[in-house]
Amino acid sequence: MAKRAKAPAKRRPVAAKPGELRTLLDFVRYAVSRFIEARLVFAHGTTDPLAEAAFLVCEMLHLHPDRFETFASARVTAAEAKAILDLIERRVTTRKPAAYLVNKIYMRGLPFYVDERVIVPRSFIGELLESHFSGEDGSLIGDPAAVENVLDLCTGSGCLAILAARAFPRARIDAVDISKDALDVAARNVADYGVGDRISLHQGDLFKPLGGNRYDLIITNPPYVDAEGMAALPRECRFEPKLAFDGGADGLDIVRRILDEAGPHLTPQGGLLCEIGRGRELLEAAFPHLPLLWLDTEESQGEVFRIGAADL
Repeated sequence: MAKRAKAPAKRRPVAAKPGELRTLLDFVRYAVSRFIEARLVFAHGTTDPLAEAAFLVCEMLHLHPDRFETFASARVTAAEAKAILDLIERRVTTRKPAAYLVNKIYMRGLPFYVDERVIVPRSFIGELLESHFSGEDGSLIGDPAAVENVLDLCTGSGCLAILAARAFPRARIDAVDISKDALDVAARNVADYGVGDRISLHQGDLFKPLGGNRYDLIITNPPYVDAEGMAALPRECRFEPKLAFDGGADGLDIVRRILDEAGPHLTPQGGLLCEIGRGRELLEAAFPHLPLLWLDTEESQGEVFRIGAADL
């Protein structure tokens, strides 16, 4: 009888020894190797092991990620080296999203505080606020300064509300979330950016805490993961609030409600901007009469739509 071949022994990760790694680039290369070996998932502000390694190394050294190339060949101190290696090991052993380990995420180059009370923000709407609502050719709003009222539904950490405040300099913004914990994080970010006089936070279920308020623009990145996706969430995503992901059986439970309820809360020339992930085909089948305008970004196609008040 033939003998069954033994499975190859699993290699243990080889930890770096003190003094072996000297420059920022050395530590990034080492982190990339560890991340690939550990088969980490990257979906929380960074899209690959290299970007995440550079992000973590820079954060530990109090450098903006955009400055990495400037300091790539710089040497780190022994204390800094230990802190960086400890952070890399925590990312591998805990599988926590990097943003939670350093309590920070960047959107459109701006830093925001995050922790486990909120989903790690990675919405495409931030880019669209710059590319399609800036008043340039092809813009969906002729004059950003003419926008008076904006609503951010499912605001989470408040990042999109703050980006909207920057995009529309004269607008007042209402930001709504059903989670008090999330709003506590949003309040911290609003305070950090000094926009508390323009952004009001409301706890409640979608439009319920807003009365009859109307808006020139509603932006929302609601829960849109379907049941199959929820069951298959990677370990990293399971550290995030389930409430921020779960969109029901087909992922569109909350999106349907938003479409049904948004009309009375829009000004006559207003519009809704909504992110739905990969649910475009299902949404178009559910609302075949709606002329949804799908907007692409640098990293997405057909995951965000706009619809005007008149069409709702």
